[in-house]
Amino acid sequence: MHEATEKWMSLAVEAGHPHLVKHWSGLPLKDQQRFSDQIKSIDFRELADLFGGSEQAVDWVDLSENAEPPSAIRLNESNPICSQMEARECGEQAIRDGKIGMILVAGGQGTRLGFDLPKGMFRIGPVSNRSLFAMHVDSLRGASRRYATSIPLYLMTSPATDSHTREYFEKHDRLGLKPEDLNIFCQGTMPAIDASSGKILMESHTSIALSPDGHGGIVSALDKRGILKSASERGIEHFFYAQVDNPLVRACDPLLIGYHLLAKSQMTTQVVKKRFATEKVGNVVSIDGRTHIIEYSDLPEPAANRIQSDGSLRLWAGNIAVHVLDLSFMASAAKNGGRLPFHRALKSVPFLSERGEMIKPSIPNAIKYERFVFDLLPLADRTIVVEADAADVFAPVKNAEGAATDTPSATRNAISAQHLRWLEQAGLEVSPNVKVEINPNWALDADELKMKIHKPSRILVDTYFA
Repeated sequence: MHEATEKWMSLAVEAGHPHLVKHWSGLPLKDQQRFSDQIKSIDFRELADLFGGSEQAVDWVDLSENAEPPSAIRLNESNPICSQMEARECGEQAIRDGKIGMILVAGGQGTRLGFDLPKGMFRIGPVSNRSLFAMHVDSLRGASRRYATSIPLYLMTSPATDSHTREYFEKHDRLGLKPEDLNIFCQGTMPAIDASSGKILMESHTSIALSPDGHGGIVSALDKRGILKSASERGIEHFFYAQVDNPLVRACDPLLIGYHLLAKSQMTTQVVKKRFATEKVGNVVSIDGRTHIIEYSDLPEPAANRIQSDGSLRLWAGNIAVHVLDLSFMASAAKNGGRLPFHRALKSVPFLSERGEMIKPSIPNAIKYERFVFDLLPLADRTIVVEADAADVFAPVKNAEGAATDTPSATRNAISAQHLRWLEQAGLEVSPNVKVEINPNWALDADELKMKIHKPSRILVDTYFA
């Protein structure tokens, strides 16, 4: 046995997990290698501390009592930093100068959509039937075209989506991106542990039950894979961050980037006004002068329903997972071990018993740990919150048809409705019930559309402008 392998096996036994190496000697060589790589990736001390509760539990009631509305740049309100024009010009110049890269988080599968492939491959274009991946890449290419530059895409997958995602981009010629502008990397994992004993669960004789470490794992993933270093060497100073399930995101929005730069913010968050108190979005708040996000599931109802003197919600700002992040701030977080707090979730996880039987529990039996990227906010000394109109920036697809919200049809309708507004601003008339879709690599927004359409006309059938 290789000395390094023996060391890791000894660590597993000493940590109280001898079952991990019980069948080692009988495994084929290739399975031994893969399994040993899994064991090497585990920080047994960290896992023991997490299970033992060494990280102090958050008192959400107490935290929510101290939560105030965030200091934000609101829609249609003047702000002390700069005008919209100044912010947009500043953001556009940063893009032209090659200082901006885009992070797209795409680790999820389309399970809730009844789609067993990476969610980014789900087709959502209301007329074109383009995938979520294509929607985001076309938006990024549109920005690169407008500002005469090449904006790199840093695409984070998970173990469940990585191979399919790489095959998809290879098959579709990287959706038009240059090889040097597409960087696909896989996030880290955490073992699932038995909720009663703290033992690491086995998925099979040759594999540990692993799950992705959350979108907050992006800090350590970017660092471990050398991407923070290579991006810095390329001249990237800031990342525009979005998640793949929201096709209304405008890639590298210059207005948001401009506000971020002029405020000298380390992390900037785009928000929308919540539609109702208990809407299932994170709540962006200020606590003791620092920006936090409290998940809807953690916000007590009395705090959620609190109103201001004008009758509006006190905690009004909904997180849509669109951020601008300073690269040096992320590098500093990585040097500190990427020490974002872990959040625990109780889940039903099938596992192999020590007697070799496959157990499929009917009730939650395991703890999964993950990190959230928004936990970077309270670590930053300078943050800003910028409100946007949900109709322009937020239409995630999360649920299968028949659900109350965030269905494919709702998302397609939102895309078509936005593009209909653009066409009407350009002087075109669209017949009722007609679907329209505009590829952002052809026209990035209403202003660019006006320059491309010169003769007013009426659109009578579903139309895709590309």
